[in-house]
Amino acid sequence: MKNYRLIRVALAFLLVQMFIVPQMVIAQTADVYAAIRKEGMENSKIMNTMHYFTDLYGPRLTGSPNHKNAAQWAADEMKRWGFDFTGLEAWDFGHPGWANDRNTGVMLSPVADTLTYEVLAWTPSTKGKVTSDVVSFVVPQFPAPENPRVMQNPTQEELTAYFDKMRSSVNKKIVIYGQPTFIDQSTPQTPKRIPDDVIKCRMDPTKTPADCGPGGFGGGGGGGPQRVTPRPNALTGQQLSDQVDKFFLDNKVLVRINESQLDRGAVRAFNNRTFDITKVVPTVVMRNEDFGRIYRLLQHGTPVRVEFDLKSHIIPEGKTSFNVVGEIWGSDKKDEVIMLGGHLDSWHSATGATDNAIGCATMMEAARILKAIGVKPRRTIRVACWGGEEQGLLGSQAYVKQHFGSFESQTADFNKFDGYFNIDSGTGRARGLGVFGPPEAASILRAALAQFSDLGFAGVQASRSRGLGGTDSTSFNQAGLPGIGGSQDPIEYFAGTWHTNLDTYERIIEGDVKVSAIIFAAAVYTLAMRDQMLPRFAADQMPPPPSPTPTPTPSATPRP
Repeated sequence: MKNYRLIRVALAFLLVQMFIVPQMVIAQTADVYAAIRKEGMENSKIMNTMHYFTDLYGPRLTGSPNHKNAAQWAADEMKRWGFDFTGLEAWDFGHPGWANDRNTGVMLSPVADTLTYEVLAWTPSTKGKVTSDVVSFVVPQFPAPENPRVMQNPTQEELTAYFDKMRSSVNKKIVIYGQPTFIDQSTPQTPKRIPDDVIKCRMDPTKTPADCGPGGFGGGGGGGPQRVTPRPNALTGQQLSDQVDKFFLDNKVLVRINESQLDRGAVRAFNNRTFDITKVVPTVVMRNEDFGRIYRLLQHGTPVRVEFDLKSHIIPEGKTSFNVVGEIWGSDKKDEVIMLGGHLDSWHSATGATDNAIGCATMMEAARILKAIGVKPRRTIRVACWGGEEQGLLGSQAYVKQHFGSFESQTADFNKFDGYFNIDSGTGRARGLGVFGPPEAASILRAALAQFSDLGFAGVQASRSRGLGGTDSTSFNQAGLPGIGGSQDPIEYFAGTWHTNLDTYERIIEGDVKVSAIIFAAAVYTLAMRDQMLPRFAADQMPPPPSPTPTPTPSATPRP
């Protein structure tokens, strides 16, 4: 009888474990999700974080004091929120930093006007105030026989002949380079939201891109550029650029004016690709409207006189850059890590709000929410705000290599890494996720986040691509680790704020970014509390790393 009673007690205990305990866990998880929503909506710190990142520390060019100061502020702020560890991790940028101090540019005649432009990064200052008539410099190009809209570069002989023709004209002058871009004002603006049926289709694992209408999963449209027969002996784009740079230097050009190629006053200025200010002349990127005006005046025989005063400086210590790290330590699985982040560096034309201060602010907020509601994660939660993303994912690449290695060359922590969540496409709310891993990995996150469909979240897709590019999650994918990227409503990102002088605090939609933080907090909580880590590809199923390919330097340029 005694043994029988013991068996009955054991069976009863087993029934509790099988049926009651899971229900308790589900109820507890639902309560946490509700607390995440409440904290994220009612006590959000995102806009305060954005104020500091943009208004006080923007722009945050890699290697600049602003970037380092923003990174230190982020570490200090996470410490104030009660994170268990925060700090900066140094990595080798390999180039000195550069900062734009101040600049002015005006048209003096035939009418007086202020010009709108941005200085190209890692280009030199002018020697004080410089004034001259403007010279138009248009390298000869030739329409492809198959498609006259595709322009092909000159041969060496043709370029040399043009240099000889222009040498005396450009000497010690301000030069406007190229022709203005025609922007068709009848083209409809890009929609700001992804329709619900489209995003649901994109996140449906049973669908293909062809099922989801124009643009498929990627949201684009149309085919690639038409192939044309290469022009015999035409210079590559790189060869042409190198020779033009040297020609302008040799002829002491005072200022080079490039065109933005963008609409509605937007300017997108990147950098001198060599990062060496001795190899280029002072250079600005001017808005399409001002550039076109000057060009047309010159074409009609009206002299244009302009004045520039550009001042910038090199920062030698900028060769060392930084990633920000903040941690909430786990309990029984503390040595296993879940990461979330975005890149903190920005270009210098504005204050880098949508690209990508908002990514860092969102992920900091997601972790803060979990801390604020008292979550005790089993795994360690680690926030990272990267440097050097804009120069080629350099900060995240350095971090992954140091801490995890790759599938082919693993560190001790490679198999203790559970996943990295990333967001980097502006202010639009997260509508879906893409995870590098087998379908089971996507299924786990899809099921956990299904209850956020009322916030516009549509699902999770699995990916097999280890290709590097676009954003920092691909640094993890390339290593064979679960990078998890957000798919967002586009709002005005690629159509307006991406890398432009319009990318400021005012572009942030508070309601959208609150929703994104809530979704990522719930996703991180899900992984932090599971018994098992997120499924990965088995060793014999791991996709091979992509073969390294050189950056293309096409000799043909499409003409609008």
